[in-house]
Amino acid sequence: MSAASTAGDRRYRVTHRTEYRYDVAMADGYTVAHLLPRDTPTQRVESSLVSVDPEPFEIDEYADAFGNRVTQFGVHRPHDQLVVEAVSTVSVSEPGPLDDGMPWPLVAELVAGARDDEALTVAPFRAASQFVDLRRLGARFHELAAPSFTPDRGVVAVARDLCHRIFTDFVFDPTSTDMSTPLADVLVGRRGVCQDFAHLATACLRSFGLAARYVSGYIETVPPAGRPRMIGADMSHAWCSVWTPDAGWIDFDPTNDHLPAVRHVTVGWGRDYADLSPVRGVVIGPRAGQSLEVSVDVAPV
Repeated sequence: MSAASTAGDRRYRVTHRTEYRYDVAMADGYTVAHLLPRDTPTQRVESSLVSVDPEPFEIDEYADAFGNRVTQFGVHRPHDQLVVEAVSTVSVSEPGPLDDGMPWPLVAELVAGARDDEALTVAPFRAASQFVDLRRLGARFHELAAPSFTPDRGVVAVARDLCHRIFTDFVFDPTSTDMSTPLADVLVGRRGVCQDFAHLATACLRSFGLAARYVSGYIETVPPAGRPRMIGADMSHAWCSVWTPDAGWIDFDPTNDHLPAVRHVTVGWGRDYADLSPVRGVVIGPRAGQSLEVSVDVAPV
């Protein structure tokens, strides 16, 4: 669905460049990328293109199970570097005003009892997943989130409070974790990055029976005069969505204490990072060292 035009509309040009360098040439390579934004109720994609150097032998785009745009390609000749660049122009509008929403226990009942098309909408986002270990850590997520889940509090109010508590109780520290760091370590260290906080918020909401999904994309980080730069500059960003029966999916960003999330460009959503890694693949060749450089620019246009 295309975004409606409002006074709060913004246009962004997003450039995401990923460059791999290998100490010796690789003979072959296969890559899958989630780099192209998708249309949402508040976002319209005007243009988007992925370019690859060296030129791939084949390149294809398809929609995954969640409707995200996936690019896959193969480079079947010797190469000692691989550059993947996505350039997109999108229009984004601010969501409308939000009330506190239906009481969260009633929403949890609706999620548990969902059938047919509604079940397809919420069921994948209420259970454990690769980076959201509810089976082993569910009780700890439940305990952490419990102060936000006061009796009969609206589901949007719950998400707003949880978003603020993660923002204030955890420290953004890009040196503390990587994508292999389990949420158990994030809980102990009380520090992490946007992916960790998005996974944590998702886990907390699911531990109370709500449907929550992991969202990947970018954030505009140019601050107004006199204000600090928002966390998430020059990199991919991640946040969370919670499902409500009246307003649908509500985005919120615990890294920056935003609900609803604004100045965000959505690439896609899934159960967790495993569904949405920006660039992943395999190369075939001799054992060799490699380096990786990633740069992201989100520029208002």
